[in-house]
Amino acid sequence: MLTFDEKLEIIQSFSQLERKNVSLGRVNFHYDESATDKKNVVYHLHPNGNGFVYGELLHGYECDERGMVNIRDFSEKELKNIIEESIASLAPKSTAEAAIVGEANEEKWMDSDNHTLLLVEEDEGMWNIYAGLNLEGSFFTYDEAIEYLNEEGFNRV
Repeated sequence: MLTFDEKLEIIQSFSQLERKNVSLGRVNFHYDESATDKKNVVYHLHPNGNGFVYGELLHGYECDERGMVNIRDFSEKELKNIIEESIASLAPKSTAEAAIVGEANEEKWMDSDNHTLLLVEEDEGMWNIYAGLNLEGSFFTYDEAIEYLNEEGFNRV
């Protein structure tokens, strides 16, 4: 388990986050550019090493009723990954993303190098994958698109 200071060092490496000291030595980290009302990415990081990261919009994590994931036993890599994914899930859509998605169903996918792809349900049930404004691939079913993304090393954010 990482210590409080080790977790603090990792979290502070994210320049998008602003530290907010709270009671009992606990620390929150806000993402002020969040596209939602949710601003806390890291919540109540405690000197005993316990703390939470906002994960309600993420897949593959067990969240509590507030949408928070307990990070007490996370490794350095796991902590970095969940914070990156949390920030990405709260980030406003880029102009390119907004132009492509409009009102369509969409999912954001990211690989280990932080490359982002959008999976968008287009007219008549087609699923298209975009890298920026460029069409990366088209699939007849959601499952085919997911299989492709997984094979390419992408995870849903």
